[in-house]
Amino acid sequence: MGVTKQLSNDLKTKIVHHHGLGEGYRKLSQRFKLSVSTVRNILRKWKTTGSVQVKARSGRPRKISDRQKRRMVRTVRVNPQTSTKDLQHHLAADGVTVHRSTIRRTLHKEMLYARVMQRKPFLRPQHKQSRLRYAQAHLDKPASFWNKVLWTDETKIELFGHNKGRYAWRKKNTAFQEKHLLPTVKYGGGSIMLWGCVASAGTGNLVKVEGRMDSTQYQQILETNVQESVTKLKLRRGWIFQQDNDLKHCSKSTKAFMQRNKYNVLEWPSQSPDLNIIENLWCELKRAVNARKPSNLNELEMFCKEEWSKIPSTTIQTLVGTYRKRLEAVISAKGGSTKY
Repeated sequence: MGVTKQLSNDLKTKIVHHHGLGEGYRKLSQRFKLSVSTVRNILRKWKTTGSVQVKARSGRPRKISDRQKRRMVRTVRVNPQTSTKDLQHHLAADGVTVHRSTIRRTLHKEMLYARVMQRKPFLRPQHKQSRLRYAQAHLDKPASFWNKVLWTDETKIELFGHNKGRYAWRKKNTAFQEKHLLPTVKYGGGSIMLWGCVASAGTGNLVKVEGRMDSTQYQQILETNVQESVTKLKLRRGWIFQQDNDLKHCSKSTKAFMQRNKYNVLEWPSQSPDLNIIENLWCELKRAVNARKPSNLNELEMFCKEEWSKIPSTTIQTLVGTYRKRLEAVISAKGGSTKY
């Protein structure tokens, strides 16, 4: 790397003196055989501080130049999954050797922090359009409408906790921008599969799914648990059944089953777990069960059912009561992912 030529204070004083006599930047540049920009910087410092002397630096000089810092910031903004090791290699190509902690501190000063990437379903344009239509169509539904909904879903719960997350560099309040999300496929792992339902009055039945659930088993679960839960939760005539668009939920035989049993099914946009309040309850359930540290699958199932019954109805009522905010978030994101 080149070494910047250090000019004496005497020479700088002469430049200031001749400028005071009326000489311009170009003439001073020719007189002292310096670039115009060097002359300009000297005179700018003199006009600003009243001195041409360079004050002694405090502390050790920075290894990462402003230009290299700007390039690092630009790199992680374009590709938030860039690692500090990658950035370390980029700097090494410029002849700069620094520890990764130095790179992290530099990025922190630019308000960029490594955070676990949020896992969200991959949304195609048609998914976003469907989500947006749903949100707009239901935005002004009264509370009485949502109080009639029986929310249902399935989840898998691992016996020994969750997989580690991946990190991305991002600024505060940008967690749900598309480039900061980690797309997932539903049911990516776990030990037991559960089906459950809730309404504003509280939790309904929670049952373990035996093996791989198909349309037939799904209908058996509905037949055994839905009406029982509707009665338990005191849902009145005209109650609404919510489910996602899983293939077994939308098969011909399942649709025929629902028609025979006069289910009033809520039209649902695909790839929208953030619009189902039961997803928040799954998170609560998994935390509570994990804290009890089940040692086998039988304990896992038992703890799940016990903790499910303990979820207070006020928690569910809060989720239902703030449902409009979810719809507003979808509209604000133009059908994209939300924080819910």
